[in-house]
Amino acid sequence: MALLIQNQAALLAQLTEDHKRLSKHEQDVVEIKSDLGQIKAILLRHEAMLNELPEAIRQKIGFKTP
Repeated sequence: MALLIQNQAALLAQLTEDHKRLSKHEQDVVEIKSDLGQIKAILLRHEAMLNELPEAIRQKIGFKTP
């Protein structure tokens, strides 16, 4: 009976440790997703600026469209 209780305690300790480890991984995933969201926003801004660049250059050099 004592061995059973000891094994149950060891199992509970292992499960608790696994849960902590999983929680850490979940936090890491949330941080990575947040970072990816920020990177995506930056890339979208850069894409918009690059799309506007030819017109900005035309205006800067005074090119008139007919």
